[in-house]
Amino acid sequence: MRAEETHIPGVLRITTARFGDARGQFEEIWHSAKFADLGLDAPFVQVNHSRSDIHVLRGLHFQQRSPQAKLVMAMRGRVFDVAVDLRPSSPTFRQWHGEELGEGAPSMLYIPEGCAHGFLTLDGPADLIYLCSEHFDPEDDHAVAWNDPDIGIDWPLAGAKPILSERDAEAPSLAAFSWAP
Repeated sequence: MRAEETHIPGVLRITTARFGDARGQFEEIWHSAKFADLGLDAPFVQVNHSRSDIHVLRGLHFQQRSPQAKLVMAMRGRVFDVAVDLRPSSPTFRQWHGEELGEGAPSMLYIPEGCAHGFLTLDGPADLIYLCSEHFDPEDDHAVAWNDPDIGIDWPLAGAKPILSERDAEAPSLAAFSWAP
């Protein structure tokens, strides 16, 4: 298992070992001691599963008072997974990192507290599993517009129109968001 830094501090690509034979495959996706050796000792308290059809775009979601670190992996299908740095004091504030996660690549994305998370399903259905360091708090649930020009995410839509929830379609821009607790 190894961790690779991205240009956003704390956002890491985690590569695991995958073993396969004629029967199938095995992959260790969470081992507290090995993650601690990588400097990641987030006490995950919640595991989420999301299934999405092709072209579904979810996000950009975050919690402000109880921010969540997330360990994200695609168990089936392929997604373009994105982290946006929403830490005002960070040198990469408002910058994003995105990469493809999927069945063919034994990798995960670690997203630290203070970052928004979103993804686009590239083929579907896609199953995403993510471990969270804090419990979901519906009173502290926020979204930023997926297409905010101040963030400028280059979603690989290839001319397709994303399928959005009403909430995500109406999410405000980052500039409109109040950072007061």
